[in-house]
Amino acid sequence: MGEKPTIRDVARRAGVAPSTVSRALSGTSYVAPETDERVRRAAAELAYPRPVRRPRGAQTVAALARFPSAWFFAEAVGGIERTLRAGGYHVLLHNVGDPAARAALPDERWGLAGLIVVASSFTPAEQARLEELAVPVAVVGGSWAGVPRVGIDDRAGAVAAVRHLVALGHREIALLAFDPDDFVGRATAEARRLGYLDALAEAGLEPNPDWVVATGHDAPAGARAVDRLLSGPRLPTALFAMSDEMALGALRTLRRAGIDVPGRVSVVGFDDQAVAEYADLTTIAQPAREQGERAAALLLESLAGVLDGVPDVDLPTRLVVRGTTGPPAV
Repeated sequence: MGEKPTIRDVARRAGVAPSTVSRALSGTSYVAPETDERVRRAAAELAYPRPVRRPRGAQTVAALARFPSAWFFAEAVGGIERTLRAGGYHVLLHNVGDPAARAALPDERWGLAGLIVVASSFTPAEQARLEELAVPVAVVGGSWAGVPRVGIDDRAGAVAAVRHLVALGHREIALLAFDPDDFVGRATAEARRLGYLDALAEAGLEPNPDWVVATGHDAPAGARAVDRLLSGPRLPTALFAMSDEMALGALRTLRRAGIDVPGRVSVVGFDDQAVAEYADLTTIAQPAREQGERAAALLLESLAGVLDGVPDVDLPTRLVVRGTTGPPAV
């Protein structure tokens, strides 16, 4: 007996994305008639079983997030939960930042109505497992081909942060980056790294590899990054941190070392979480809760079978200038 056909087998035969197969067979959103017919023909030829829709009253949506207690994830999941609850759905939070949890990704036994992926990446094998659920999916941040997405332009946000520093006169700008070995968050880290490099190139500045320090995503990671910079031969005049948490850790270490901010070193974060205002932190603001709300609303449309197309929405970011940036010392 041959192997059981997968959703990717159907997608290959029909010449579409796996998410299109899911939408066509489950009837959760609009698919062009000719595409719908091609998918159904491929599924029939492969004897691929049509997904079984569960009663609405028993439906639950799983939210997959890396660091549920971190600011961005907590805000986004809060928006997701509020919107889905208003639509009559329960939310099950699954922490994919934990290796054991990643080994136990949702399967058909969970009885899910849908998935929302919050700023998390998956290996091809993991994504294939999730696609086999054949349920509607929406994404907050990150990307998933053929799936409704709401996020921000991380690259453009990083460009704005570094442009601000360049406009103040800085030419020696370091990047405090997320851990590149963290596969789950790689897409966000890479977009912000590219934005940093774009802004340097725009200003005619060469990046210094010693000033790109990747240590993690939180305040201790920011502190470790600054410790490393302090041990180097020359301290840059400005730091761009990929998160407010990293920026706050950097600020504490700089101040404990007696280094004036912004007199000697300027610092810019990314997020504009509530504590950023009280730390007087210059940062890039992003609407995390609204991203969750909008993605959940798209998922509700998909579950109701009224979603038109595959929306890809970028919400605006903005530079918030406070007291941690200023011109470099003469």
